[in-house]
Amino acid sequence: MAGMSVIGIDFGNESCFIAAARAGGIETIANDYSLRATPSCVAFSDRNRILGVAAKNQTVTNMKNTIHGFKRLIGREFKDPHVQDELKFLPFDVSENPNGSIGIKVKYLNEDKVFSPEQITAMLLTKLRETSEIALQCNISDCVLSVPSFFTNAERKALLDAAKVAGLRVLRLFNETTSTALTYGIYKQDLPNPDDAPRNVVFVDLGHSSLQVFACAFHKEKLKIIASAANPYLGGRNIDYKLAKHFCQEFKQKYNIEPESNPRAFLRLLTEVEKLKKQMSANSTKLPFGIECFMNDIDVKGEMARTQMEELCSDYFESVEKTLKECLEKSKLSVADIHSVEIVGGSSRIPAVKGLIEKIFQKPASTTLNQDEAVARGCALQCAMLSPAVRVRDFSVTDLQMYPVVMEWDPSPNEPKDSKNFITVFPELHAAPFSKKMTFYQNKPFAIQLYYEGNIPYPSKFIGKYQINDVKPGPDNASQKVTVKVRVNMDGVVSVISASMVEKLENAAASESETMEVENNEEESQKQEQQPAAADAKEEKTDKPAEGVAEDGDKKAEPKKKVISKTIDLTINATTHGLNPDDLNTQTELEGKMIAEDKLEKERIDARNCLEEYVYDLRNKVGSEEEYANYIDSEQSSTLSTQLDETENWLYEEGADVNKSVYISKLDELKAIGEKIRLRKIDYDDKTKAFENIFCSIQIAQKKISMFKEGDERLNHLDAAEIAVVEEKVATALKWAENAQSLMNEFTDKSKDAPVPTSEIKNEMVNLNNAVNPVFSKPKPAPPKVEKKANGVQQNGEAEEHMDDSPKADPKPEEAEAKPETEPAPAN
Repeated sequence: MAGMSVIGIDFGNESCFIAAARAGGIETIANDYSLRATPSCVAFSDRNRILGVAAKNQTVTNMKNTIHGFKRLIGREFKDPHVQDELKFLPFDVSENPNGSIGIKVKYLNEDKVFSPEQITAMLLTKLRETSEIALQCNISDCVLSVPSFFTNAERKALLDAAKVAGLRVLRLFNETTSTALTYGIYKQDLPNPDDAPRNVVFVDLGHSSLQVFACAFHKEKLKIIASAANPYLGGRNIDYKLAKHFCQEFKQKYNIEPESNPRAFLRLLTEVEKLKKQMSANSTKLPFGIECFMNDIDVKGEMARTQMEELCSDYFESVEKTLKECLEKSKLSVADIHSVEIVGGSSRIPAVKGLIEKIFQKPASTTLNQDEAVARGCALQCAMLSPAVRVRDFSVTDLQMYPVVMEWDPSPNEPKDSKNFITVFPELHAAPFSKKMTFYQNKPFAIQLYYEGNIPYPSKFIGKYQINDVKPGPDNASQKVTVKVRVNMDGVVSVISASMVEKLENAAASESETMEVENNEEESQKQEQQPAAADAKEEKTDKPAEGVAEDGDKKAEPKKKVISKTIDLTINATTHGLNPDDLNTQTELEGKMIAEDKLEKERIDARNCLEEYVYDLRNKVGSEEEYANYIDSEQSSTLSTQLDETENWLYEEGADVNKSVYISKLDELKAIGEKIRLRKIDYDDKTKAFENIFCSIQIAQKKISMFKEGDERLNHLDAAEIAVVEEKVATALKWAENAQSLMNEFTDKSKDAPVPTSEIKNEMVNLNNAVNPVFSKPKPAPPKVEKKANGVQQNGEAEEHMDDSPKADPKPEEAEAKPETEPAPAN
């Protein structure tokens, strides 16, 4: 595979989109079903894994082994109330693993298997990677992967682990919100100049299972997310579920059936109400609704109008309104400051949602962007900007950290017991990526904890515990200055990334207030926040604190006694979310093994399909007079038909599940017969042309012999003896060809091999041409060179040229004298 390309993946709860940055721009890639959307589905069979569209197609028939909705489970524990609530949407078996994590139970390769949501995610990413490689004809390793803005550290790390297992190098986890904003901004030619007031745009993304609303400030080649609000538990599927429940009650009264008691029927109902919901977006009239053979062979019917749906789902639309207002409030913008409101995500097309946008922002919902593909396109653009493989116009992106992050630490020895040991490192909606340095005074190893503050959509607020090692006391057991760097990186992952200690090498009197210097940090932090923070990707690559972020506590009064000090790096033991390296390797190996098994199964199915195809093809041709019917006798035909029928039956019975080699040997057996008939037909079909060609060659040779005998000047340089040999060979060839043709005219049974194979006719013609052509294609001898006269004047230059072009002119006597004596006498 040649070339290099970078991709953006929009990993959605219901479906995924892949976009690629190429020389001509950004294109959305179609999968093996020629669809742009690949369902987020993974199914298992006794032979292989089935991924994407094919998996979605068997959601109802292979319900227990078709896994979907797993995006909302990654990075979470089984007892998580969100997970327990989520399980009501899922028809497959989910259990608690011994370590508290989620186990998805399936039957795979005839064995009971348990996979984690992260492993299932890796399987889907493997499929998306393969789709990209086929479409782009090159190997893919670099990608940018979308992530909901409300995902916490635990979920982000789980997604990064899944990508590693799938062999993808994630250059950035890109918030879906920011990705959409980049897609909008990069193609806009009329954005304000850096010094002018920004263009403020609000985006509303109501997807299958979540709502994200965010405000963004645009300048030329620059965007900054200024506020973000989300409802992770509200999406289009909630409306589907509510409508399905409504029809369940209606059908119970009308038909005395309970679809909720039958998971398969309920799944069908959900699929149908989703179609109804989409129709209601386009029609305000009452729409009919029906499913044939729904349950117990009963056909069910109902109807619904848009107003009824809005009434049923009024609580959901109130939640949408609340989130829209929350974003407007957080952005501190007035309605007049907002340029437009853009909608993306499938469920934002619902008229009630558009109505709410108009009510709150006093502007109609604008549809500049492709509602399904905007996120994937933004990811591909970001990937192109981060990858050296593709050149693209740069666009500065400032994202934000949605939740406040708090740091807590072990008190230092000299601190009073009631001293404050925590600080907000990153307040809500702080710019990201971003680093901050915190200064501590400690005389022994100590621990730092990071956790989220406030209301987050995750049961645990824990981010990580970091043990800062190698801290030792200074002279007189004094505390040492320890600097710790905390970072929210491009993936939105928060962590302590480094620690160093200034070690004093000479005795120095410790100042009375030598404790930990974050006593004043909260105030100082607030001051820093008011300064314009430079938090672009360049900051990601440097160890300096972000511009506008002073090193916390650097202004502490040091003891006046002069000391020599050196900075030493400290080791950190981190306890945080995500897989440990051993588990990561185990899962990567397992994924590789499953990819190999899938490949073997694909080859086996291809071999089976080849055999099946050949059976049908050969049967059709044997039965067709235009094809093979005339080239096989009735007895052979009957035997072959029986063999083909037997093979077909075998394919659907005991041969349905055999190894690739068995199919190949069966195919070879049939081909041994089929090829013989095919070659016989070709032989008969080609014979007419072969006879035409040999007779044509004989005629040409005969004509040339006649020309030579008649003294044609073009051939009078040839040797008479050679011509005599040629004449004999032509006569022999003619006699052979006439005999062969006569034999063929008498022979009418095409089911037998011809008495004269076409290959023999072709050989005879080749032999004839090999005998004739070298003789007749001999060039005329070169004309003689003319000598100069004694007086130095060249004679007869014109005659010499004339002789070159044509054999007609007779040489004059003096030229004849000048000819070399070695010239052969002309042939009689």
